[in-house]
Amino acid sequence: MKRIELCENGIHFVLEINDENEAKLLHFSALPFDEKNITSRTGTLGFRLAEINVSGLDRPYERHGNKYIVTAPGYRMKFRDFTDTANQLGRKLEITTFDEETGIEAISHFQFCNGISVVRTWTSVINNGTENRTLEYVSSFNINGIEKEGLLEQDKKMKLSVCHNSWQRELQWSKYTLPQLGLEQCQPKDYQHSSKVIGFTNVGNWSAKEYVPMGFLENTETGSAIYWQIEHNGSWHWEISDQEGHLYLQLSGPSEIESHWCRVLKPGECFESVPCAVGVCASSAENGYSCFDGAMGELTKYRRKIRRRNADNERLAVIFNDYMNCLWGDPTTEKELPLIDAAAEAGCEYYCIDAGWYADGFWWDWVGEWKESRRRFPNGLKEVTDHIRSKGMIPGVWLELEVMGIKCPMAQTVCDDTWFFTRHGERVYDRSRYQLDFRNPKVIAHADEVIDRLVSEYGVGYIKMDYNIEPGIGTEQNADSAGDGLLQHERAYLSWLDGIFKKYPKLIIENCSSGGLRMDYAMLSRYSIQSTSDQDDYRKYCTIAANSPSALCPEQSAVWSYPMTSGDKEEVIFNMVNAMLLRVHQSGHLGNIEPERKALVKEALSVYRKIRSDIKNSVPFWSLGTSKFSDEWVSLGLRTEHTAYLAVWRRESADSACVLPVSFLNGRNAEISCIYPSCNEEKFFYSKEKSAVTVQLRKPYTARLFKLVF
Repeated sequence: MKRIELCENGIHFVLEINDENEAKLLHFSALPFDEKNITSRTGTLGFRLAEINVSGLDRPYERHGNKYIVTAPGYRMKFRDFTDTANQLGRKLEITTFDEETGIEAISHFQFCNGISVVRTWTSVINNGTENRTLEYVSSFNINGIEKEGLLEQDKKMKLSVCHNSWQRELQWSKYTLPQLGLEQCQPKDYQHSSKVIGFTNVGNWSAKEYVPMGFLENTETGSAIYWQIEHNGSWHWEISDQEGHLYLQLSGPSEIESHWCRVLKPGECFESVPCAVGVCASSAENGYSCFDGAMGELTKYRRKIRRRNADNERLAVIFNDYMNCLWGDPTTEKELPLIDAAAEAGCEYYCIDAGWYADGFWWDWVGEWKESRRRFPNGLKEVTDHIRSKGMIPGVWLELEVMGIKCPMAQTVCDDTWFFTRHGERVYDRSRYQLDFRNPKVIAHADEVIDRLVSEYGVGYIKMDYNIEPGIGTEQNADSAGDGLLQHERAYLSWLDGIFKKYPKLIIENCSSGGLRMDYAMLSRYSIQSTSDQDDYRKYCTIAANSPSALCPEQSAVWSYPMTSGDKEEVIFNMVNAMLLRVHQSGHLGNIEPERKALVKEALSVYRKIRSDIKNSVPFWSLGTSKFSDEWVSLGLRTEHTAYLAVWRRESADSACVLPVSFLNGRNAEISCIYPSCNEEKFFYSKEKSAVTVQLRKPYTARLFKLVF
């Protein structure tokens, strides 16, 4: 037996090669390894490095239910090789295991990132045998013993936080005990063996339609946690359950049971699972951060590390979009020209013409050709984009390139069904649209032509790339399974995106899917900006805005600010504060509001341009914890080395004052100021002794933005 023990960027990692030549991942934690914590009566039997399931193989003992444990040949893989190298990101471990009977070889990849407590991990599976083998499941990360530190029973100390997601209800964190999710310890620990899985799954092309693909599991006894994100733009699965007296965590992309995925691996072929990021943290009185805040800070730094380098995330341009509480997808030249003037006067830098520019009437089921409507724009769309440029802004348009409406003329003339997703011999419909298949070179050529035309003819520098259908499990066209057809399409779409950004490196493309329903870092490692919601009530939007840096970098988090046509000063201020620590997506009828309220918009954008250089380097904190729609007070903070910004919103609270801990200051001196609005008459106070800010907001639905310098 031998062990490989290391501590890299605060991650304690222990790999054992036992006397049976099996590779066991014994430990992945912010805390040091303690041999005594492995208490299973079967020792390290359940501590497998990877789980791989292939059709037609037996298992020697039960796994109970649909849990992805005791997979075959996963349970019998033997150790072959270990490499430890360095690259641009940091240290890289590769552990190779193999199964002699099938010829299946697996490489478990662990990519550390310098200075960040997060590892990127995935699994490569190679068929070195002589027969075809059908993969049904491949884990990207597998760790057993996640509860093993401390003395308390798992039911009393383990808390799982899950980020629920839905249209207009994005980014809603909930915390659970394991018994609340149905996994209760009912037997002595060593004999615990249930069929219950705490499983979270996405099936289809909206990767975040029910949950953001991430999670956070805390041990409240030790103050330590493990957290993760699955970096995939389609079907994925993660689960927690018991195995041999311990709890395991397993992350993967698509699977056969959950998402109709299987893949025939021919001799010599290799399959790579989807990448995941896994991090660890421990709370500390010394640094004053909660474990959750610390984890999200590390994820923020990691996300910046893996993201495509681009000018947009350095500049944080202010974008005006004419949709929300404004034109609502009904643009015309007559409506656009005065709105463009008002947006430029307010200080916007990009102007995006949203949905409807390509159709005479109802546009939903006609999309696909992306040619301007001469009824809406009698002198052509170029007249409008030229006017945008004349006002010092860069023009943008809305697109939905991955679909084609069933009434689109092209959909009738394209006879080759390989353009579209098909199942059971029929095209896949959703909401009167077809799903295009980006594995088809003709589809790629069509998408390229649209982008080239918009850039060359209209000078478009911004595209709001929307996506409003859910095509289900995938396509059977040229695939071993519907789920594998979907996976291949999603990877082809990402490859197409890479090519577009290589050709047009200055082009900004916003990731939008009915708001925030594809909030994942397969997409966001390419796109520089993400729509967070279609929420049209600014009083609710502050909750989504406040929670958004948990799922994406602040400088990628596009939040609407849309002053209403009729309202008061506080309504404008509340609206603007929603977006000012993130990415401003300005909207509203700016040409139709009173000068005093319009001046508040202009002031907010001026303040934003002064602080955005800090936003791109900051990490988030939540003085009041992540927000729920029922919360009476909401806050979001961003901090850098010597500066912190604190947005505070009061909704329907009976109390006019709120205390907001800023524990990371640890009793240091700090100067606090209200930086928006300048007309502020509300009171605020920083207590060095308590490391807390007290804010008084006398009226409901009031918001302020503060700055602390320390």
